[in-house]
Amino acid sequence: MSTEKVLYAEDIKRIIPHRYPFLMIDRIEDVEIGKSCTAYKNVSNNEWFFQGHFPQYPVFPGVLIIEALAQSAGVLAFITLFDEKVTEPGKSEFVYFTSIENAKFRKPVLPGDVIRMELEIAQRHGNKFWRFKGTAFVGDKLASEAEFMAMIPDTK
Repeated sequence: MSTEKVLYAEDIKRIIPHRYPFLMIDRIEDVEIGKSCTAYKNVSNNEWFFQGHFPQYPVFPGVLIIEALAQSAGVLAFITLFDEKVTEPGKSEFVYFTSIENAKFRKPVLPGDVIRMELEIAQRHGNKFWRFKGTAFVGDKLASEAEFMAMIPDTK
């Protein structure tokens, strides 16, 4: 099932608990429930981490690209589980990283860039364990890629 709905920051904050300055996604679209989505991060020169990474040549930290991919995957997982019914802030559960594999950084991401992240669910074990494949692009150039696993813990 595909959805035409575009999720913006306020929608995303209803699904995952991340907030400024650690919310790393601005928009999600092209959601195919149970399969994939495309997310975007607009990289501003005013990002908090550019003060120290690296002030003379600001580069978006690779680990934060992976975090942005993971946040996008978390949204995809919840939309898949709850069929887009998570609408109240704080009503979602947490998604935890359990492993990151094959992470590669191909191109620096700079202020002014827009990161386009393509996520797909590679494997799923019930509602608890998920494996994702994510790629991050600037324009048509591959900037980063990774496979990772996540877990949604039992809350009872």
